Amino acid sequence: MLIPIHGVLSADEVQLLRERLDSAAWQDGTATAGTVARHVKRNEQLDDADPVAVELGNAIVRRLGEHPLFISAALPAKIYPPKFNRYADGGTYGAHVDSAIMQVPGTQVSVRTDLSATLFLADPEAYDGGALEIEGPFGIQPVKLAAGDMVLYPSSSLHRVTPVTRGARVAAFFWIESMVRDEGERSLLFDLDQSIQALQHTLPPDDPQILKL
Repeated sequence: MLIPIHGVLSADEVQLLRERLDSAAWQDGTATAGTVARHVKRNEQLDDADPVAVELGNAIVRRLGEHPLFISAALPAKIYPPKFNRYADGGTYGAHVDSAIMQVPGTQVSVRTDLSATLFLADPEAYDGGALEIEGPFGIQPVKLAAGDMVLYPSSSLHRVTPVTRGARVAAFFWIESMVRDEGERSLLFDLDQSIQALQHTLPPDDPQILKL
């Protein structure tokens, strides 16, 4: 299931992040790619240990911990520290699947990648190309959201980033280990929770139908 989450960051918050990121020390992204992925990856990333990446990544995780839609959709047990990438001058990432297990750098902590997340940090009008294309049971779904918006999707999905032919596409990306491993069960719980939240706007909280759900 592909779930867009709008307004994770405000326009002012995105601007502050971009001011820090635009002057950061970007590196060749192929250094962090796996054996297969490095042949189709052409972008820039911040080093995981870069103080800017650590600070901004922690801020994003704190914000997600307060976001009810993210919590409902992901049911997070662990969140891999956000990473940051930049695509420009034809930068692209060909079709690939994320690793099933990610080791958090400098720790003994491993994260089972149930869900992948991309938090867009550039407005769609600021660059051409750069769509995140995710393959699912209903074909390829292109995703290119407003700055501050995020998309969640299964980490087992084949996905790619189309070439950026103008401007720069900047984003944060990370993975989530959910408390509910099975995608079907997690989707069912998400639908139930969203129904409960919607009914609470029209019915009293002790209504029998809400309590039953």
